[in-house]
Amino acid sequence: MLIRKSLSRLLLLLLLVISPGVICAQTLREAAARRHLLVGAAVNPSLFGDATYATTVAREFNMVEAENVMKWGTIRPVQDKFNFSPGDEVVAFGLAYKMKVRGHCLLWSEYNPAWLSQGSFTPKQLSTLLQKHITTVMRHYSGKVFAWDVVNEAFLANGNIEPSIWYDSPGIGLAGKRTAYIEQAFRWARAADPTALLFYNDYDTEGLNPKSDAVYAMVKDFKKRGVPIDGVGIQAHIMDLDIKEISSLADNLARLTKLGLQVHITEMDVALPIDAAGGLLDQGTSKQQADIYRLVARACLQQRGCTAFQTWGFTDKYSWIPDYTKGAKGRALLFDENYLPKAAYNALLEELERSSRKASFSQRNACINVRCLTWNRVAEY
Repeated sequence: MLIRKSLSRLLLLLLLVISPGVICAQTLREAAARRHLLVGAAVNPSLFGDATYATTVAREFNMVEAENVMKWGTIRPVQDKFNFSPGDEVVAFGLAYKMKVRGHCLLWSEYNPAWLSQGSFTPKQLSTLLQKHITTVMRHYSGKVFAWDVVNEAFLANGNIEPSIWYDSPGIGLAGKRTAYIEQAFRWARAADPTALLFYNDYDTEGLNPKSDAVYAMVKDFKKRGVPIDGVGIQAHIMDLDIKEISSLADNLARLTKLGLQVHITEMDVALPIDAAGGLLDQGTSKQQADIYRLVARACLQQRGCTAFQTWGFTDKYSWIPDYTKGAKGRALLFDENYLPKAAYNALLEELERSSRKASFSQRNACINVRCLTWNRVAEY
């Protein structure tokens, strides 16, 4: 019996070493699948005609999210008409390549059409408009979009509610009642599509700080009172290479998942200082960037409830960072402008594979006889 056990262990070790097609993934998508993790990218459907763009997305990711075309500004250009065509392209792409499709977003203070942001609506009228929007959009994509950022970026850095058209300018009739308008949006969303996962999404909430504390307090209250919410999206737009602000990320993820919520890393990029020509000011920052991607991925993989890791775009060729920083920063993503994988890509892939190898030894379902290893990372989700 002892000899048989020793031979089984030896066979498993040999399998790890000599079967790269089984154990060592070649793409992010393959590596993530072994951890039952969704790995995704925000995409622009107008770029699907670029063959390299499209093939890279399909090869490397198992989830896509519309970067802008499911926001109010695109999907509802006029009050009484919905423009689903660009969003439908994202859904069709995802279905064609067997990818999950994530929806973004149903309520935000930004990227709203002029007829809405400059209109003179009463709170009652805005409430009706918002409910109709949430209901119409979610029902259109029911069964196709598995999760939605219902509310996006509702808190200020100090934890207070951000003034907005939906909260208090003039709001939907719940001004001054803090998260009540957010709660109402989630209730409308659940009624519109009971099968979709509902997320609150925000930036600068990676570590423990007043803003993430406010988000935590809100979702804890929602869970206690039965307000329909399934998860929290942590954007992870990293603008500073000093990791002090995200050093407590693991603690934040742990407290959120302990509530029974899922966590998605939703919009990650790591901006680097660049010169006027777009080149790195310091080549050493490439390694720092890779280390940050590794840190965030590791924190996610340590929590069973962290079920998705997504970047905001995937190639430096199409990134919002240079415009946002007026040319001061860029090169924030996993692939360079020529679609070549960077050190950040390698760090993420290595972390996924390291986690997969660790999982393979810890699970009871190692099926050596059929040359495979199976595990259930987040079966309850």
